[in-house]
Amino acid sequence: MNGDPDNADSVTSPDSSASADPATSVDPIGTWHITWMEMWGEDYLHRETQAYIQVGEDGLGDFQFGLVSGSLDGHVEELGPESRFTFTWEGRDEMHPVSGGGWLCPKGDGEAEGMIKIHRGDRSRLKARRPPQQ
Repeated sequence: MNGDPDNADSVTSPDSSASADPATSVDPIGTWHITWMEMWGEDYLHRETQAYIQVGEDGLGDFQFGLVSGSLDGHVEELGPESRFTFTWEGRDEMHPVSGGGWLCPKGDGEAEGMIKIHRGDRSRLKARRPPQQ
């Protein structure tokens, strides 16, 4: 808003430069492979490609699982002692326009949990993992 890199549009929390407890800090930036979803089996989950969520430093990114894909826009929000990356998204489900919301909460050791919700449709919890470094 005011050109300050620590403004509310930043993905990281405003005090991210302070030393943080790694168990509670949220760093959603990067690619996450979706490994499990509550509503869909593995045969659908990876139907076209490895299911994933990708988040950029600006809070923008994209995702795909099965035949659902979209662009996301999010930020880190504080929820009491914890925080998570919360986002809205728009995209396609089998060529039909869809939108929704969700969240991703890194848990340490390259693991994360979250949820994706399709507006006026399904909602599914998910588990994700950072891919191995190459």
